[in-house]
Amino acid sequence: MALVELRNVSKSFRKGEETITPLRNVDLDIAEGEFVSLMGPSGTGKSTLLNVISGIDRPDEGSIVVGGVKVNRLSRSKLADWRAANLGYIFQTHNLIPVLTAYENVELPTLLLKLPAAERRKRVTLALEAVGLNDRAEHYPRQLSGGQEQRVGIARAIVAHPLVVVADEPTGSLDSDTSEQIQDLLQRLNKELNITMLMVTHDTDVAKIASRQLLLDHGHFVEATQTC
Repeated sequence: MALVELRNVSKSFRKGEETITPLRNVDLDIAEGEFVSLMGPSGTGKSTLLNVISGIDRPDEGSIVVGGVKVNRLSRSKLADWRAANLGYIFQTHNLIPVLTAYENVELPTLLLKLPAAERRKRVTLALEAVGLNDRAEHYPRQLSGGQEQRVGIARAIVAHPLVVVADEPTGSLDSDTSEQIQDLLQRLNKELNITMLMVTHDTDVAKIASRQLLLDHGHFVEATQTC
């Protein structure tokens, strides 16, 4: 059974007098440990797909199952708890809290889970080690490079041991050299830690680091490529 299962998922929005349907009867399976990249022109449903998987938006039709849980059937309060325990997020602009150190930024998801202090320290230390930033643990975001900030964001995304890590344009704000470093890191974390990843990107070269690339256009998957 797939870790992530979407069946007949549709989602529409009203924009003035117009109805926009970014997702039309979408089916998708993502296996545990798989790395999937999602491409497509702007406005074709990529962000909407991430949002319905994570429970930020509810689909108009269809079902979404992640780790055996019917996400679109959860109440708002249960959904927030489920999201904190099972989903990690990597953002394009890092979204670090400037008054917190790298360590404290990474620790935040573990506080939401109310883990014991010793377990929090263990997880944060291991997450920072996984992204190569143990020596920057006490640095604030302003003291880090853009690439280091993104590494902190990645550590924060994996610290709670989520079922799925969702990455929205994770290299979009980085220069080419730093982008390649982050791509290598994401590939390594996927392979070495068996982290399931779903990444949105507009860059075809970045998309190729995933084991499978999907192209979303006008609400449908129109192409799928297996790279390894």
